[in-house]
Formats: sequence, structure tokens, C-alpha cells
Amino acid sequence: MTLLISILAALVLPAQAARPAKDPIQGFRFQIVTAASDDSAVTRRIAEDLYKRLVPIFSAFRTELAQRRRMVYVVVGPAALREVTSKRCDCVVISAFTSSQVYRALMDKAAHGGTQPAASTAVYAEPAPGDQLRLAALLYRRPVRVAAILGVDTAFLRPALEADKVAVLDAGGEDINRLLNQVAQTDVLLALPDSTVYSTESIRNILLSTYRHKQGVIGFSGDMVKAGALATTYSEIEDIDAQVAEIAAAYVAGGELAPPQFPRYFRTIVNEGVARSLDLTVSDAVRGFSRLPAAARGP
Repeated sequence: MTLLISILAALVLPAQAARPAKDPIQGFRFQIVTAASDDSAVTRRIAEDLYKRLVPIFSAFRTELAQRRRMVYVVVGPAALREVTSKRCDCVVISAFTSSQVYRALMDKAAHGGTQPAASTAVYAEPAPGDQLRLAALLYRRPVRVAAILGVDTAFLRPALEADKVAVLDAGGEDINRLLNQVAQTDVLLALPDSTVYSTESIRNILLSTYRHKQGVIGFSGDMVKAGALATTYSEIEDIDAQVAEIAAAYVAGGELAPPQFPRYFRTIVNEGVARSLDLTVSDAVRGFSRLPAAARGP
């Protein structure tokens, strides 16, 4: 795996208790993988925090019958995930800081190319749609009519969104203005990070159009809120890292790897000026809408 560049070297730790020689306890390795070209301060912060969380988990690992795989790659970002999935390995991959769309596309490519890891999961980079919908209800203090526009990359979310009574439109090459006119009577547009719908060029137009229609936009990043979206949930580095560590700990304990998932832990950011223009009063319940890891909750 010469393409894999890790900030921190692979760790090999023995299990703590002794067994008879005929049944020796073997160590289990993990490696934090970053892209070869990525030596940013943010990536170093992610890797250092992950390392501190993972060391105590793997130091107590015992190899059981259900736990046959000997290497866990914790992969930071899409470029590193692309590198890992381009090579064959009998390994477990836990992806973090990569969007659901990119993760699914890379896993599909690896499956077709015969390089899919033995097992893989992810903590996606973008907010959980369910949490975004709860945030919208808190902001409006009543049941709200929500619309979402899905492209090819987000089509997999349609069943879950429709189950939550979201009006879903298929982008399908349609003109974005025509789609926005179709959802103009809803209260909220739930924006999902799909490059076929939301691009640098289209976001400004979308925000202006929804503003004219008195619609709030629940964005998918803090930057989008600063640009004119109403609000979003978001996760700090430590929130994602805590969830990754929980997934790793569950795998170590029982040999079962959790399915790919959206961030469990989050905070909220609101554009108060946009809220006022929509005649919304931002309550303390909205500002405090969050779910934090145990270590971050305080006494």
C-alpha cells in the first residue's frame, strides 16, 4: 500500500491478557490515512484527535472468530478514500469527512473494479436530513411544508425524504428556475450537497429566488448560511471523530461494522438577519439545538 500516506504510522498493540501458547492473543492494527498531497493544519488536527481516541480502543482488542480482518484504515477525506479503494486489501475501511455521494460513488467504482475493501462504512461529511427537518420545525414552530431537489447523486435519499412528507423533485436536467417555481408554495427548501443542483454558480440564484418567495433554505454548511441560507446543523471535527471512534469500538468489541451513517453529533448555526426577513423569531431552543458527544456535554 505504497500510495497510502499516513500522518501517524500504523500502530501494532498486543492484547493485555496472556493465553496459553496454543491460543496466543494477537494484536490488531489501525492506520489513519490521509491523501499524499494533504498536509494541512486541519488534516493534522483531525488525525491527531483520531489517534488519541483510537489508541485505547485498539490496545484492548482481542481477535475472536468473528473478527478475522487484521487492519482497519480510518480514511480522512475523499482523496485518501480514492487511494485506498484503488488497491486490493483484506481490510476494514472507516471513511470520514467525505460526502455520502462521493463515498457511494467510490465504493461502487471499487466494487466494479474488484478493489472493494472486505468491509467498509462511513460517517458522512454533510448534515443528517432528519436533523435538518427537525431544525426547520423548531424555526417555524409549526408543521412546515418542505421541498427538496435531488440530482443523480442524492436520488438514494428519496424514500427517506418522502417518508418524512418532503416534496421531492427530480433535477433530471431541468432548468433550476423552473424547479424553484414548482416548489415556490412550500415553506422551506432543504438543500442537499449535490453538484448537479448546487454549484458555485447556482447557489446565489437559488438563494435569491427562495428569498423572493419568502422561503427559508436549510443549507448544508455554515458557509451557505453566511451566504444567505436560513440555518443548518453542522458538526465539528471532534464530533465526527467521536462517532468514528464509537464505530471502531463497536467493531472491536463484537466484530460487527455499523452501516454508513450521517453525523450523529451536531450544533446549529442560524442567519438571524434572514430569519427576521422571514418573520421568524429565533428561540433559545433553535440556537441550542444540538446533540453532543458525552465528553463535550459537561457536568
